[in-house]
This record gives sequence, C-alpha cells and structure tokens, in this order.
Amino acid sequence: MDKFQNKFLEIKNINKDVIPWLEDIIDENNCRIERKEWKSKYNSYVVYDYEPFCSEGFEINILLSSTEMPYLNFIKYLYNEKLSTIEYLENCAKITSVRNYIA
Repeated sequence: MDKFQNKFLEIKNINKDVIPWLEDIIDENNCRIERKEWKSKYNSYVVYDYEPFCSEGFEINILLSSTEMPYLNFIKYLYNEKLSTIEYLENCAKITSVRNYIA
C-alpha cells in the first residue's frame, strides 16, 4: 500500500521570476503541483490560490507531490542550485560595477 502513496515537498518564498522555470522542471520530473498559494507577508490570514492583482508583499509557496521521493529531492536540489547561481551572478555584477566606479 505504501508503494502507491504520494510523497510531498513544500517550497516556500519562491521568487516570482523563477516560477516558470520551476513549473517546467516539475513537469519534466514526474511531479505535480498540488497547491500554489500567495501568502501575505504582513497578515497570516490572507492566502490566495491565485496571483493577486498586486503581488508585492506576498510570498509564493508551492506544494509538490510525486510517487517517488528522489524526484522531489532532485527538484529541491535543482531549485537550490538555481538560487545559488543567481546569487553568484548578482555578486559578480556588483563587483564589476564597483570596479568600474572606482576606475
């Protein structure tokens, strides 16, 4: 019976710009989005299951499911690597702009 039970993974506070990439990765890796919600950063009672008109001040949370946990672990790994790469490139851009300002 345990063989057919879904496993779950929740990813919280996702950057809005990463959502399309993440949804593609989820589809490619035999997973489903069970719930996508926009939760207010200022009021815990305000939660939408659709993108609000003004999405500033909201964090995006996604609940994923799969029949196999390795798929979910792989998606989490890819997501963390994507965030690390974005952070690295942003730091490189800051260093370059500081050097250009000094020179």
